[in-house]
Amino acid sequence: MIGKLIIATILTGIITGAFITFYELLIVFLTYFIFDGDPLKTVPTLPVWYLYLVPTVAIFFVNYLSSKDSNIREYGVSEIAESVSENRMVLKVKTLFLKILASAMSLSSGFMVGTEGPSATIGAMIAYQIHRLFRLPTMLIKMMISVGASAGIAAIFVSPMTGIAFAVENIAYQFIKQYITYLILASVIAFAITANYLDTITFAHSAGRVMDNNYIISNLFFIPFITVFIYLYLFMKKKVLHFIDIELFKKYHNYRNHIFALLGGGVIGTILLLEPQAAFSGKEIVINLMNQENHISIFVIFTIIFLRIIGTTVAIYSNAVGGVFLPLMSIGALIGYGFGEMMSFFMFPVEPFYFAAIGASIFMGIIMKLPLTAVVLSLETTFDYNVVIASGISVVLVEYFSNIFFTIKKNYVNKADKIEKS
Repeated sequence: MIGKLIIATILTGIITGAFITFYELLIVFLTYFIFDGDPLKTVPTLPVWYLYLVPTVAIFFVNYLSSKDSNIREYGVSEIAESVSENRMVLKVKTLFLKILASAMSLSSGFMVGTEGPSATIGAMIAYQIHRLFRLPTMLIKMMISVGASAGIAAIFVSPMTGIAFAVENIAYQFIKQYITYLILASVIAFAITANYLDTITFAHSAGRVMDNNYIISNLFFIPFITVFIYLYLFMKKKVLHFIDIELFKKYHNYRNHIFALLGGGVIGTILLLEPQAAFSGKEIVINLMNQENHISIFVIFTIIFLRIIGTTVAIYSNAVGGVFLPLMSIGALIGYGFGEMMSFFMFPVEPFYFAAIGASIFMGIIMKLPLTAVVLSLETTFDYNVVIASGISVVLVEYFSNIFFTIKKNYVNKADKIEKS
């Protein structure tokens, strides 16, 4: 049995790595095809009607695919594991390809969703098929799905430790003592494959173990600063749009998806028109802010923050297929960079890109309730103790302050119809 598990795990890592590479490259191809090149350069030259048409048609197409196979919608991996093990969900190969297509269309048309949710699900689906191929015991379905999800996260972030931490913290904690070796094996193999083709999030300014007390001190001011924006994000998502979804559409529930698709297409089209950098998954924003030495104006930074908060929450309700990991990181990076610019303005000796790295991990860790993953991500992307220590302290304190007025659920963080009123 152990030999079978090792072979199944290796195959899961190899196939997941290949599929995630294809998935990421497909998104890039469709984005450049739809916008006739790099959208950050071509969007200002395209007709206004086209900027509204693209996301609207894309989200209607995604909703159509979801109506044909509800399993391609965005679910938590833990929910998938439970549903499959209880025979409430069957993951077919057809579902895998439709999932990739629906997510690629969502992302390439400008919707602010991430690649990590679909990547985890793609890995889970692949692991499930390998479980069936090897005729492994039913009791190992959850374990194999966890292995696949871990491989998917490690592959898309080109970051093995982040994949392992995500799986352990989010879906595989009950298996940790017995099956951690398989999570490690699949994650490392999937990472090794995608490392040759995809770009990782890196931090060019790492000081390693050298500590600078200026960042520790200024982080005390950053904690209440980023808490305000987390309140704003949660207010938009859990109060405004949830109220629209539950109360205003009570009488028109049958048309809910169509109305939100039109709303989503209109919002994304407007964001593309106003500021193309505020659209899409946000990975490029995170990389640029964490490594860019040319300072960006505070006005532009906070404009993009506001647009991304609106766009991300609307994308969730529009049923765009994708996760929220990267979009949340991008919002956090923008908030951190803006804070760093303000501190520099008041002659405090800190660099904005440091707080971009800190903010990216904190914002994601709080909203998704993944504090361990946040700290591991900050460590693996920056290898800088100034970032890691600030992230570790902040993710705990900011979560405490956020829970005073909001109840943040770990499950279904990217499913609009499962969010409970707080």
